[in-house]
Amino acid sequence: MRVITADEIDGLLTFPDLIEALRAAFAADFVTPPRQHLEIGHGSEAATALIMPSWSADAPGPGAYLGTKLVNVFPANGARGLPAVLGTYVLMSGETGAPLAAIDGTRLTHWRTAAASGLAASYLARPDASRLAMVGAGALAPFLIRAHASQRPIGDVAIWNHRAERAEKLVEELAQQGIAARYEPDLERAVRTADLVSCATLSNLPLVKGAWLRPGMHLDLVGAFNLQMREADDEAMRASDLFIDTPSALTEGGDIALALKAGIVGTEDIRADLAGLARGSHPGRASSEALTLFKSIGSALEDLAAAILVWKKIGGEG
Repeated sequence: MRVITADEIDGLLTFPDLIEALRAAFAADFVTPPRQHLEIGHGSEAATALIMPSWSADAPGPGAYLGTKLVNVFPANGARGLPAVLGTYVLMSGETGAPLAAIDGTRLTHWRTAAASGLAASYLARPDASRLAMVGAGALAPFLIRAHASQRPIGDVAIWNHRAERAEKLVEELAQQGIAARYEPDLERAVRTADLVSCATLSNLPLVKGAWLRPGMHLDLVGAFNLQMREADDEAMRASDLFIDTPSALTEGGDIALALKAGIVGTEDIRADLAGLARGSHPGRASSEALTLFKSIGSALEDLAAAILVWKKIGGEG
C-alpha cells in the first residue's frame, strides 16, 4: 500500500483538473452513505470524529474504487498550533477490496473542499467576477482563493480575519506563491466591494450581513460545520438563490439548516445541489443580477474523486 503525503498531493493536483474530476463524479453514479458523526468530550475541548465512506456504483468490478476518510475535528487545536481538522484517507480497489493507498486526509480535505466551492462558482458566480473577499485566514483560505481564481478572473483579493496578524501572514504566504492579496480590516467594506465572498470560519455568530450584499454577488459558505455555527445571517438567506453541495446540508451544518429549522426559508427555496448542477438539471445562475449563495458541508464523494485523481496521477491502477 502506497503512502501519499501532503507534499506529494500538492505536487500532483491542480484546481482545474480537480474541479473537472468533481464535476464528473457528481454527474456519475457513486454510493455515498451518510457520514457518521461521533462526538468526543464536552465543553470547550469537545471534538468530533467523522467516518466518511463512498464507492463506485459498479463495485465490485474492474476499474471501480472505494474509500473511507477518517477525520477528526478538534476546534481547540488552533491554540496548540495545530490544524483543527486532521485525518487519513484510505483508497481501496473496488474490484478486490485491497488497500491501494493511505493519503494525507487533511490535505486531501483542503483540496477537495476548495474544489467543490470552485465547482459551484463555475455555475453560480458571474463570469466577470474579479473581486474576491476571503473571510477567514485559516488553513482552507489559500486553497479557496486558488480554486476560485481558477474559475473566474480574480484580480483583487481582500482578506479579513478576526486576528489581523494571521491575515497579514496569509498575504505574505500568497505573495510567495505569486498571488497578490491584501489585508482588509473592515469586514463590511470587504464584503460590499466584492463580487465573490468566500467564508471559511468557525464562527458561532453570523459574520456576513444580508444588508451588505448586492445583486450579482456570489456567497460561498464553507465553515459552520455544525448547528452551533453560523457565517451569514437570515437576511442573506432570504435574499439569495440558495444552492447546496449535497442534501445533507439541509440538516447538517449551520446557515441553511438553521434557516430551514427556524422557518426563514423552506426546502422549496433550495434551487439545486452539485449533482443537479453537474447533470444539467438546473442551469445555475439565473441572471447577471441574481444573488447566489452556496453552502458546503463536504461529501465523501468529493474525497473519493480527489483520491482517485491523486492515485491515477502517480500511475496507480485499480
